[in-house]
Amino acid sequence: MNSSLAEDPVNRLFLSIAEDRLSGFHERPLEVLASRCELPTQEVRERLVSLLRGGIVRAVRQTLPSTSFTRSCLVAWHLPEDALESAFDWLVRHDPFSGHVVLREAEDPSSPGAEFRLWTTLRLPAPEGNLEEHCRILSRCIGAREFVCMPVVGMFRLSVGHLRRVGLPPGTVEDELPVIRRPKQIELDEEDRRVLLAFRAPLSEEELGLEEPWFLRAASLGLGKEDFYCRARRLAESGALGRFAVVLNHTDSAARAVAGTSEAALLMWAVPSGEEERAGAICARHVCMTHCYWRSGAEKNFGGVQIMGMVHGPTRSVVRDHKKAIDAALSRAGIPLLYSQMHWTLRARIRPSEFDPVAYAAWRHAVSGITGIQ
Repeated sequence: MNSSLAEDPVNRLFLSIAEDRLSGFHERPLEVLASRCELPTQEVRERLVSLLRGGIVRAVRQTLPSTSFTRSCLVAWHLPEDALESAFDWLVRHDPFSGHVVLREAEDPSSPGAEFRLWTTLRLPAPEGNLEEHCRILSRCIGAREFVCMPVVGMFRLSVGHLRRVGLPPGTVEDELPVIRRPKQIELDEEDRRVLLAFRAPLSEEELGLEEPWFLRAASLGLGKEDFYCRARRLAESGALGRFAVVLNHTDSAARAVAGTSEAALLMWAVPSGEEERAGAICARHVCMTHCYWRSGAEKNFGGVQIMGMVHGPTRSVVRDHKKAIDAALSRAGIPLLYSQMHWTLRARIRPSEFDPVAYAAWRHAVSGITGIQ
């Protein structure tokens, strides 16, 4: 990894915008990005290719919000300690529907749920996929003792932006409280699904060299450019397409150090029933949080936590200070904190999840020979 690329001040300014500030669909995203950064388009193109080759950037892609057209949840897995690494590797190699695969350790080893060390995000094509059934299949494959599925009840924040959070003082908040967004399924016809699948892969260097990088995707589907763009715009308006994102390689230890995200923790809070929406908004108002959700399913194993989110920082001490500031904000708002905990990221692999129904049927057939489950 070439760390000097990320230390370049122009690259850092460029990436602080490019990570998560370009929402919706754009026919010529590099031109829009160049305008936002006040740089020539060709320079943006060259910087992106250089950052990709240097290992600072993992992908340049259109994001696909998981709750709008798939069945999705966070999954925590309890396995024997000596099986954790092999289970991690198996999921990365053999389950394309598990997007994030993460090994974690609890801040307090005696806390509820500390034995759940392996975590994944799971998304399956709707309506074909059954989350619990899929996890039962995976349990046989990786030797899990238990699993917990935690679907989203409401979303408060999904805004990566690691570089613009570097050096952020604990307690820094947005001017307004975020509004909860509840998951809703979007009706897709076959052509819509084909267009979405065309956005799954990151842009190649060849595509980044084009004025309209999506042109080749349209051609691969046999669609006219304008038809493809029209569908993409409509999918973005419906929420099925997210932002245009330059994704940092923040799972690589060297890249994380450059980006100031050497440490990351999944934070969890339990609050009185009925206070979830207010508590989630207060937590997510803190700019340090890249993700913040209200989830169900953690009542039994994790001390009843409902609000979950991610905070990254250069050291564990900094992340702890961010959490203390959020705890204090909940207290000032008069929301009793019934329980809270932190799970530190030790190892992670992140990639776009598969969501093609045809691919899912093929996967089920292939894995049935291993598990005996049809």
